[in-house]
Amino acid sequence: MTLLEELLRPLAQDPAYHAFADGRSMLGIPNFWNVVSSLPFLVIGVWGLVFLARNPGTAARLRAAWAVFFVGIVATAFGSGYYHLAPDNASLGWDRLAMVVAFMGLLAIAVGEYLSPAWANRLLVPLLLAGLGSVGYWLDSEARGAGDLRPYALIQFLPMLLVPALVLLRRGRSDLGPYFGLLIVFYAAAKIFEFYDAPVFAAGELMSGHAIKHVLAALGAASLLLGLGRRRLAGPPG
Repeated sequence: MTLLEELLRPLAQDPAYHAFADGRSMLGIPNFWNVVSSLPFLVIGVWGLVFLARNPGTAARLRAAWAVFFVGIVATAFGSGYYHLAPDNASLGWDRLAMVVAFMGLLAIAVGEYLSPAWANRLLVPLLLAGLGSVGYWLDSEARGAGDLRPYALIQFLPMLLVPALVLLRRGRSDLGPYFGLLIVFYAAAKIFEFYDAPVFAAGELMSGHAIKHVLAALGAASLLLGLGRRRLAGPPG
């Protein structure tokens, strides 16, 4: 089979994905640490929305994109928590729907900060539709017995390719550059801990790599919120 043929093959969800290292129950909550480690998303997302409401001028040109980003972070807390209560494809769909909202909001913010606020606002709705559609397509394909994750995989990883490229190639265009950098570092670390879920748990049986991934990813979102706070103190237009 050629490389092109391999790339064109549907990519089904691996059932082993749902088998996380730490399945301990506590306080009557199954998979306790994977569930409760989703709470930082709720804290950061709500904090971000409150910040936007109290400081409307700080991100005025990209207010919708920032609101979508923080709404996605809040939704991720619920989607992730719900998924980890009983991991399967159906509950994973809710988790991924929440995440694509945050990813698309993030991409629109980066476009607005480094290229054009006007284009960011034009692209926000199409990006959201593409993200939500990718999850819907995956769920529908799984229901038809021919699961295909390729569109969702593109939607998930595209921001993590384009955002660093914009930050590097358009250095100095945004005062949020260092905070985008922090977000990228935290997200990369989160993916590493996710990959090493079982070895991390085996090292001390305290928290698994996946639970730590949740915390690190939430800190990535918090980095951008910190940047907005610094912008408010400095006083330049948002």
